[in-house]
Amino acid sequence: MTPLRSLAAVLLAVAAVAAARHAKTPGPPPQSDVVRGAIDIHVHSDPDNVPRAMDGIEVAKLAHANGMRGLVLKNHYDPTAGLAFLARKAAPGLEVFGGIDLNLPVGGMNAAAVEHMTQVAGGWGRFVWMSTFDAENQVRFSKENRPFVSVAREQALLPEAKAVIAVIAKRRLVLATGHVSADEALMLVREARLQGVTSMVVTHAMNAPILMNLSQMQEAARHGAFIEFVGGSLAGADATARIDRFADAIRRIGPQFCILSSDLGQKGNALPPEGFAAFIQALRARGFSDADLNRMTRENPALLLGLAQP
Repeated sequence: MTPLRSLAAVLLAVAAVAAARHAKTPGPPPQSDVVRGAIDIHVHSDPDNVPRAMDGIEVAKLAHANGMRGLVLKNHYDPTAGLAFLARKAAPGLEVFGGIDLNLPVGGMNAAAVEHMTQVAGGWGRFVWMSTFDAENQVRFSKENRPFVSVAREQALLPEAKAVIAVIAKRRLVLATGHVSADEALMLVREARLQGVTSMVVTHAMNAPILMNLSQMQEAARHGAFIEFVGGSLAGADATARIDRFADAIRRIGPQFCILSSDLGQKGNALPPEGFAAFIQALRARGFSDADLNRMTRENPALLLGLAQP
C-alpha cells in the first residue's frame, strides 16, 4: 500500500470511529422537537405597558413554526381574548387562548368583566387570573403603600370573589389563582370545586409571592387543581437550584397533577418557545421521562383547556 493510500485509510478509520461515537451519544433534541405538540399556558406579549420581546401575533407565528399546539396569552392589565382571536388568524391551526387578570384596571373581582370577556368575538377568552400585581398578597409582599384587590377577609372569601367563581363555573372557564397567598389560593380552589368549576391551576405555586409549601400544593391537587411550574429565565445564578426544587416538588406531587409553562415574553429573556424548550430539557436532564414531560406539557394543558387529548 502506498503512503498516500495508507494515510487515506487511517483518515477513514478515524472518521468512522467519530461517527460511531456521535451515533451512540446523541445531543439534546432540536428545540422544535422538544416543544412540538406542547401547549404553553403562560406567555407574555405586546401590546403591553412594559417592554415585551414580541407581540401576540409574532409569538403565535413562532410557536406555530416550532410545531407547538397552543398558547395562552397573558397580560396583567388588559384582557387578551381579542388578541387571541387575531393571533389565531395569523397562525392558522394554533390553539391560542386569552384571558382576563382581575387587577384594578378591570375593577378587581369583577364578575361583569369576566362575563364580558366570554362574549368577545371567537370566544377564545378562557383564563381568569384572580389578580396578580394588584393582589393584596403581592402588594403586602412588595411592601408597597397603594390600593390592592382582596379576595378574602378574616379567613373567608369575599362575596365578589364567589361571584367571579360562579361565572367561571357557568362559562366553563379556567380559574388561575394569580398572586394571592397560598391560604387564599386554597380557599379559592375549595370554593371553585363546590361551585362546579372543573378547570383550575395554581399559578406558579412555588414562586414569590405565593410560596406554597409541598403539603399545600398536594392539597390543591386533591381538590382538582393543576400545579403550575414556570421555567422563566434560566440565565440567572439561582436557576439550577430553582429547577432542582421544582423537580423535587413535581416528583412528590406527581406529574399527573402538574403543568409546565414558560412565563416568558419579557424583553431580554429567551423567546417563549426557546425558553420553554430549555425548561423541558432541564427537567429531562433531571431524570423525568418523555411520558412525564408529555403529560405536563401536552396532556394536562389540553385537559385544562378542554381540548382533545393528543
